[in-house]
Amino acid sequence: MRFEPRRNKTVSPRTRRLRVAGGALCAAALAATLVTGCGQDSGDKTAAETSEAAKVLPKQTTSPSESVSGSPSESAQLSEDQTERKDLLSTVKITFDQAATTAVGEVSGGKLTDLDLEGIDDEDDASGSPSPSGSASPSGSPSPSGSPSPSGSAAAPKWVAEVAEEDGTAHNVTIDAVSGEVIDSAPDADQSDADKEELADQLSKATQTPQQAAEVATDEKQGWVTSIGLDENDSKVLVWQVDVVSKDWKLTTFDVDAVKGTITDEQVHDD
Repeated sequence: MRFEPRRNKTVSPRTRRLRVAGGALCAAALAATLVTGCGQDSGDKTAAETSEAAKVLPKQTTSPSESVSGSPSESAQLSEDQTERKDLLSTVKITFDQAATTAVGEVSGGKLTDLDLEGIDDEDDASGSPSPSGSASPSGSPSPSGSPSPSGSAAAPKWVAEVAEEDGTAHNVTIDAVSGEVIDSAPDADQSDADKEELADQLSKATQTPQQAAEVATDEKQGWVTSIGLDENDSKVLVWQVDVVSKDWKLTTFDVDAVKGTITDEQVHDD
């Protein structure tokens, strides 16, 4: 749930429509860094590897649900927003890059312009309650099966994407974030000719792909990419806006120049 906008700016109608579904591309996860020492026996080596695995968060190695953990005492120290992020990410098996590939595959010759993980810091959810898809055990740990609901059900977490053709015609694609199946794919019926022209112009100027922008953001801060979108910043510079949830469950929004591939702005959300 997003309690405040990323920044005070005028958002295009296209962006407003898409972001109603919710925030969020590459996801990252916990994996082990193998550390061994001279003269250690196999038992010592195993203990060292297990210890190191709890300390690092490499990028994009597994799905979030395979790496989310935490004791009840740790969860008690989290804010409401942090807890919701942790709970939802504990159910997600399809990473940002996997969802992006699936979405683009639905539109011949299409390019990804926006991808959000529904239920993460949604701007339009003013109720303050967690998304149904974000429910897990009280501690925020995943359920034993790793899947909170049947594939494609209303309670399953979802990736919501916008993929545009070369002429700017946008298609909305919804993907089950547990199974990776496409739930829905259809042209944007509300898109005007002016929207199409604007989107086609932005795509023609953006030399950095969303995957490259996500890599720039996660190089700066390791974590899960939960949202990415092509837009103009306050200075009218075309950027990829990337949301990254780090291992402390805080959210950071990066603006990555869509031409130069450099970070132009970084906003850490306190909650």
